[in-house]
Amino acid sequence: MKEKYFINARIIDPSQGIDEIGGLIVDANGKIKAAGKKVNKENIPTKSEKIDLKSKVLIPGIVDMKVFVGEPGFEYKENFRSLSNAALSGGVTSVVSMPNTSPAIDNVSMVDFILRRGRDKSGINIFPAATLTRNMEGKLMTEFGLLSKKGIIGFTDATKTIQNSEIMSRIMNYASDLDVLVMQHPEDQELSKGRCISEGEISTRLGLQGIPDIAEKIIIERDLSLLGEYPCRYHISQLSSAKSVEVIKKYKKEGIKFSAGVSINNLSLNENDIGDFKTFMKVSPPLRKEDDRKALIKGIKDGYIDVIVSDHKPEDEESKRLPFAQAAEGSIGIETLLSLALELYHNQSLPLKKIIETITCNPARILKINKGNLKKGSDADLCIFDLNEPWKVDVSKLKSKSKNAAIENRKLQGKVLMTYLKGESVFSLQ
Repeated sequence: MKEKYFINARIIDPSQGIDEIGGLIVDANGKIKAAGKKVNKENIPTKSEKIDLKSKVLIPGIVDMKVFVGEPGFEYKENFRSLSNAALSGGVTSVVSMPNTSPAIDNVSMVDFILRRGRDKSGINIFPAATLTRNMEGKLMTEFGLLSKKGIIGFTDATKTIQNSEIMSRIMNYASDLDVLVMQHPEDQELSKGRCISEGEISTRLGLQGIPDIAEKIIIERDLSLLGEYPCRYHISQLSSAKSVEVIKKYKKEGIKFSAGVSINNLSLNENDIGDFKTFMKVSPPLRKEDDRKALIKGIKDGYIDVIVSDHKPEDEESKRLPFAQAAEGSIGIETLLSLALELYHNQSLPLKKIIETITCNPARILKINKGNLKKGSDADLCIFDLNEPWKVDVSKLKSKSKNAAIENRKLQGKVLMTYLKGESVFSLQ
């Protein structure tokens, strides 16, 4: 591979505090050699490959912390190859894959399978998560130490919650000793059992049983209380309510160390979007009130929420074309993560640098991986996008195998133009 020079770009790398017009050099091994205003067209060797970005934005490849792949068991919804195509068209170069497959990722042989399939079939960096408990039943812990040595990046029961406080305390204690990451989906399952929408006026009008926001708050408060006794690497997978933001604000001010994420769905949609039983809007955690959506955005702005995820969960049409209460939860979103997040910049809800931070260096820091930055010596995983290009979401053109997009037909501003992985072009809009 020839050395590449990207010039005339707006380089944004929050990990280094960079937001400037300049360029980026990728060496023959696919590593970043230099980035920023010191790289310009005046110092390019004649034999190098020159790529003029014409003032477009260049950021580190996006790191998505919550993605459902589908292999093994649900290949008809998504597989590594279709996920990779979808991810790269959205500027995503690294993902954390969820373990709620069939069978679940809870033992060494399944980890070996996932790593092998990811290596052979995937065009992106796959960082697999394993379950916290055997078969996600919330009873017996998985072998954190053994699975971590095999390449597991973190542990989560995906959309299930550890209900038993004694088991959760043991998980935290064990995780602390081994320095592994625990990722919790916060939702009290007794308060949410058989329910499918946020509790309130909309659920009453639609005649559906609602999930109260206290179901989320209770688990967060319990876990953060336990974290004071058993400090470990702990991440709240997704927040959805203003009450939860207040809880994490309180505990962070008290000095408890943890991180928190939010789905782009909960930042861009609210319960009113469900309309008359639109099942593509059925997600977990549920869409809540507009005040909750605004509180989540403010939580990011104030630094209490660290990460935005796509919560990419492909579902086949048969699983979605059902009565709302019976329909599967989830929406695809990895292709539209960046463009949808840029809405928050265009409507002046969040600074651009803060948005980029939540999808690049923050998740990389939490995961302890050398991704999401443009530092010298790092892999040249790059996302190049036009900040202002308008487009409309057409699910027939999305690359995911499933087409259950909650934002179908939505008009967006900001489009990924090119994606590079280790200095090699892996996606181009042209």
